[in-house]
Amino acid sequence: MSRQTTIMNDDSRARAESYRYELSDEVVDIAARNAGNASPNTLAEVSAKVAPPPIPDYLQDTYWWAYLHPKSFYFFEREWVVNLILWGNMKKLTQAVLDEMDLQPNSRLLQVACVYGDFSNKLASHLGQTQSRLDLVDVAPIQLSNAEKKLSGQDNVSFHHQDSSLLTFPDASFDETVVFFLLHEQPEDVRRKTVAEAIRVTKAGGRIIFVDYHGPRKSNPMRYVMKPILATLEPFAMDLWREELPAYMPESIKAEQIRSEFYFGGLYQKVVVSL
Repeated sequence: MSRQTTIMNDDSRARAESYRYELSDEVVDIAARNAGNASPNTLAEVSAKVAPPPIPDYLQDTYWWAYLHPKSFYFFEREWVVNLILWGNMKKLTQAVLDEMDLQPNSRLLQVACVYGDFSNKLASHLGQTQSRLDLVDVAPIQLSNAEKKLSGQDNVSFHHQDSSLLTFPDASFDETVVFFLLHEQPEDVRRKTVAEAIRVTKAGGRIIFVDYHGPRKSNPMRYVMKPILATLEPFAMDLWREELPAYMPESIKAEQIRSEFYFGGLYQKVVVSL
């Protein structure tokens, strides 16, 4: 899920620190529709068609308050909040993704994980110009439910309840794939699998676009602001400060296939893999 985070009020954390994610009836309905284009009334009927992926421990334990709690949407689902979290760079980073797209008509693009704000709407509108489609996956049904509401004005979007580290799509299913601020939220082993899966489901001749955090230059004052924030709230994000993102790619990807660009003094990165 796209995923950007911010500091949580200590009182809020104290009230809900034992919160455990559960499926609401509304979330079950969307999972059912996307699993088999049916609308069974119970989770058991959904599971009979396709076993839904479980909520990963790292997501439940570390990010429940940002992505799994029903009240998280009241705060995070606002473009200005997302832009604030990214220090005013949301528009620039979104445009950086759109600028990479050179799709033929009737193409398919995969977005791995939901993103708060207007990112997916802008992506779908851009794809609509070439009669192309957006396929959106997330491991949390509550995120898919929110995304379906948010994208209700788009007629070229499909939703899929899948785990980014174990996608069920066949090889070479998509013309391009986008992974926007997801990798910094995953442990190293899951991150490697997510990268490998994004590459696997993308067609030869296509591209995978990663946007995420990066270790900023020492001369960038944001380095000293963000380091304690990420170290406290994003326990896996510092991996992307210590290692370049291409270090998490399969050995089959060669250096000449990778292009990197950096933003905001190196705090953010865009890495494009050409297949």
